[in-house]
Amino acid sequence: MNNLFEGKRAFVTGGGSGIGRASAIALAAEGCFVTVAGRTEESLESTVRAITEIGGSAQSVKCDVTVESMVRSAVEAAAGAEGQLDVAVNSAGYDGSASLPTHEWTSEMVEDMLAANVRGTFLAMKYELELMNRQGSGSIVNIGSGAGLLGVPGHAGYVASKHAGIGLTRSAALDYAAKGIRVNAVAPGLVDTGLLHAPSGEFYDCILPLIANHPIRRIAQPSEIADAVVWLASDKSSFVTGVALPVDGGLSAA
Repeated sequence: MNNLFEGKRAFVTGGGSGIGRASAIALAAEGCFVTVAGRTEESLESTVRAITEIGGSAQSVKCDVTVESMVRSAVEAAAGAEGQLDVAVNSAGYDGSASLPTHEWTSEMVEDMLAANVRGTFLAMKYELELMNRQGSGSIVNIGSGAGLLGVPGHAGYVASKHAGIGLTRSAALDYAAKGIRVNAVAPGLVDTGLLHAPSGEFYDCILPLIANHPIRRIAQPSEIADAVVWLASDKSSFVTGVALPVDGGLSAA
């Protein structure tokens, strides 16, 4: 346990798996009391156990980020009786897009993407920022994607939603820059989570050429993205706001 966030409280959406889980654990390891939110109670409790095993403190709250009343209640739970919220990491989202040319995307597919990745991020930020604005401090880190910086053939709906998330980040950063609140995003390349693996444990065949596209010749581990989240959330990045930080092994530089 370290003390980068001693006495601080954090709220992490999508905290049951992937980058959200890794970020929650990393923040707790630096002394934060972390509230993890998500739709699956079992995975959230697994994250809480992982945090307590390293000597940290955490709680879980069930939340679908597309439902405003649930988001408001979850943020209030994270802030506790004193209404304190120092860090928020908005990691919940949807990346289950099929690879289709733009004209073959259905309106329902696009709406699902926008609901999770845009509406969900907006609602979380809305209630996080209300608290932070009252206390005059706070740091928000949105989990974006390299797809929010580039075009990706076959993934129009996903790419559009991730570009929108970065737009939300930058606009909110300007709204609150003079009020002691910083808002940033990370834009990962491909990250090694369970979504990339077949039941056998091997990468799906379609993933292998994507790995080769990364100049560093591998993809990220969730903990590597979490390290960037911790830095952006902390006072070590005190002069950084409105940034969408690529953490992508050189993908966006190629």
